Amino acid sequence: MKIFCLILFLISSIISTSIAVEPPPETIYQNFLQCFTNQTKSPPNSLSDVVLPKTAAAFTPVLRAYIRNARFNTTATPKPAIVIAARSESHVQAAVICTKSLNIQLKTRSGGHDYEGVSYVSHVPFFVLDMSNLRNITVDPATESAWVGAGATLGEVYYRIWEKTKSHGFPAGVCPTVGAGGHISGGGYGNMIRKYGLSVDYVTDAKIVDVNGRVLDRKGMGEDLFWAINGGGGASFGVILAFKIKLVPVPPTVTVFRVEKNLDENAIDMVHKWQFVAPKTDPGLFMRLLLQPVTRNKNQTVRASVVALFLGNQNTVMSMLTKDFPELGLKKENCTEMTWIQSVMWWANNDNATQIKPEILLDRNPDSATFGKRKSDFVEKEITKEGLDFLFKKMIEVGKIGLVFNPYGGIMSEVATTKTPFPHRKKLYKIQHSMNWKDPGTEAETSFLQKAKSFYSYMAPFVTKNPRHTYINYRDLDIGVNTPGPNSYRVAEVFGRMYFGENFDRLVKVKTAVDPQNFFRDEQSIPTLPSNPPRR
Repeated sequence: MKIFCLILFLISSIISTSIAVEPPPETIYQNFLQCFTNQTKSPPNSLSDVVLPKTAAAFTPVLRAYIRNARFNTTATPKPAIVIAARSESHVQAAVICTKSLNIQLKTRSGGHDYEGVSYVSHVPFFVLDMSNLRNITVDPATESAWVGAGATLGEVYYRIWEKTKSHGFPAGVCPTVGAGGHISGGGYGNMIRKYGLSVDYVTDAKIVDVNGRVLDRKGMGEDLFWAINGGGGASFGVILAFKIKLVPVPPTVTVFRVEKNLDENAIDMVHKWQFVAPKTDPGLFMRLLLQPVTRNKNQTVRASVVALFLGNQNTVMSMLTKDFPELGLKKENCTEMTWIQSVMWWANNDNATQIKPEILLDRNPDSATFGKRKSDFVEKEITKEGLDFLFKKMIEVGKIGLVFNPYGGIMSEVATTKTPFPHRKKLYKIQHSMNWKDPGTEAETSFLQKAKSFYSYMAPFVTKNPRHTYINYRDLDIGVNTPGPNSYRVAEVFGRMYFGENFDRLVKVKTAVDPQNFFRDEQSIPTLPSNPPRR
């Protein structure tokens, strides 16, 4: 009987302990709301549209609004206990302080374009801090600068710049619904990369909420942390509130063009020559190369498309490419002259860009998601025609795979690889592997993810090695995931060096200094230094 009672006591103790460790959702919500109320000095009833538990009517619409990958928008996808729809800096400060006090994981989301859903999904109890309302943009043409809220979209940034000045732009991404906070902090790029470099090369100040809930500008945070959040991914170090950016000049007329060729139209010759021209031509010319398996006349082939922006008129680019890139076969009818803001809309797949109004860039297109998987590579040496032929055959074999080649060179090759955490500036070009599908369900997902892995293995001989470099803004959890425990640093070092190369070491030192308890953590966040760091 005594043994039976002892067993009952032990079981009851275990249950009590687990309840104490993991309080019910209502208790978590009440504790968080009480803390949030105290920190913001706001009555609880004024926070009904800010602090959203799962039972709130707005919880699902707010959570879904910026889920951009349908893989993470299913009933089986883990959901946060609370969504904090911040509307002020004080809300962000309170979110950090109160989440930390409850020992819950905090995920910060600006635009939701993280390819692996890392900004709004976790497999441990977590909250989501949604920054989409912190979207204020202040443009000052006199100083050629702007303050951009982390929740602003790139489309909104471009529109607000255009509103104030027709002779300036900003070198960031071509997708207008991408959130500025994640894009810039990850070293975002766009079609002016060869002329002006990365978005982070034009960040002059920033505001961040640190692990202690303080709002810090560049002076307050210091140069090490400022360096880290300009390409190292902001979410490892704090919550980005805003960036101050320097605008760049754009000409009154730019030229865009698209040229497509299939395999039977000498696509291999064009792609091969592209490697020698696109990274070395005039820095004002950006020629993106898209490769995709297609069916033509019931035959499987590969379509190669060159999509370009030239910061100048069509006569100049025609003359240049007729001489240097005859394999492209560029004709005058392929080219369209337009303003820079119209080119932004054209690159966002609006073929009638010269007829529509720029207000289309303000459309956030919420709650729109497709199933997808992305991977990335960097190329240092041109791929031979034999190598391209092999890859084209594998593309047809795999099906659905798309490749995007983005040329570097120009100013990129002139900037030190340690100037920012982004280490890939000296590469020839970057490759994005793209796999999209429409079929819901785990069977289709498993199949397509395996196809993406297979093609990634086929690409291995042609890209960087030891490490095989990849791009932090094209997040890929296949290359490694943080694990708690004694080996956590070594696990993180594998994918950390793939993303950041030699800059990983400095990022780890900054992380250890500003967030020693590793509160700002996710599946691929920068780790803190182990107690006995490895010798290098």
